[in-house]
Amino acid sequence: MSKRESYEAKTEELLKPIAEANGVDIYDVEYVEEAGEWYLRAYIDKEGGVTIDDCEAVSRALSDALDNPEFIEDAYYLEVSSPGLGRTLKKDRHFEKSIGMEVDLKTYKPVDGSKEFTGTLKSFDKDTVTLMILEKEVSFSRKDIAKINLTLDF
Repeated sequence: MSKRESYEAKTEELLKPIAEANGVDIYDVEYVEEAGEWYLRAYIDKEGGVTIDDCEAVSRALSDALDNPEFIEDAYYLEVSSPGLGRTLKKDRHFEKSIGMEVDLKTYKPVDGSKEFTGTLKSFDKDTVTLMILEKEVSFSRKDIAKINLTLDF
C-alpha cells in the first residue's frame, strides 16, 4: 500500500464515526498533490445534499481527529465538501448507487473511433462497465476507462 493509499484509508477510518454522528455518508477520501501542495479531501453526501454547515461540522471534527495522533507527515490542506452533481464514479459503491443514471465515460484510447461516450449505466463488475448507448449495450474494460462521472444535464 502506497503512502497515499495508507493516508486515505486511515483518514476514512477516522471519518466513519464523525460522518455517522453528523448524519452524512462518506463518498470518497483522496490525498493528492497539486501544484506542489498536498490536499486531503473528504467528500461527504446525504439524501437531499450536504450543506455548508455539514461540511463545517465534519471538517472541524476531522481536523481534530487527524491531529491526534498525527499520522500525515507532510504539510497539507484539509478540504471537506460534497462530491458535486457531476461526481466521479471510482468505487463499486459509487457504481451501485448510479445504476440507471446517465454517465459520461472517457477512455484512454479510442474505441470505435471515439474516446468519449454518454449512456445509461446498466451494470458493472470487477472488470467491466456496461452502458446502454442508443438502445445498444456497450461494455468497457475498467482498465481502459480514464474517467466516468454522472452527466450534468441542464
